[in-house]
Amino acid sequence: MAYHILSRRNLLLGGAAIATISASPALPQDTAPAIHVLKDPNCGCCTAWMQVLEKEGFRVTSESSVGTALVQHKLENGIPQDMMACHTGRIDGYMIEGHVPVADIRRLLEERPNAVGLAVPGMPYGSPGMGPETERETYDVYLVLHDGSSSIFTHYDAA
Repeated sequence: MAYHILSRRNLLLGGAAIATISASPALPQDTAPAIHVLKDPNCGCCTAWMQVLEKEGFRVTSESSVGTALVQHKLENGIPQDMMACHTGRIDGYMIEGHVPVADIRRLLEERPNAVGLAVPGMPYGSPGMGPETERETYDVYLVLHDGSSSIFTHYDAA
């Protein structure tokens, strides 16, 4: 049977360790924005857009959806037919339709407008996931409102 003698030195070191641990700030929770994406399982540009988001620090989850089920999801969540693209994300209560750049998603989350979310209709070349930005065509990111109307949120000129 081993006996450990509690010396004054061990007591002071133990007390100092407890004080240090309790005074240290807690480790931060994972604060990366989380986005869930519905996409066609065969779409490579959707995967490329999600990789851009991950590279920029977003936590990305996805599920496959096709055809009328995907369109129905978009309509039920306030995306007008003329704003539709190939994939739809949801982040912090907002819908993100199509190849929306990270800077615009961050701005949306910072400004918190009363809106459905953002949309880049179609698949403009040079938007995130759609080819090199250095060869970008002109496109707009739209703020989609709850009444189905939209306004330009950001304009991107051709590169």
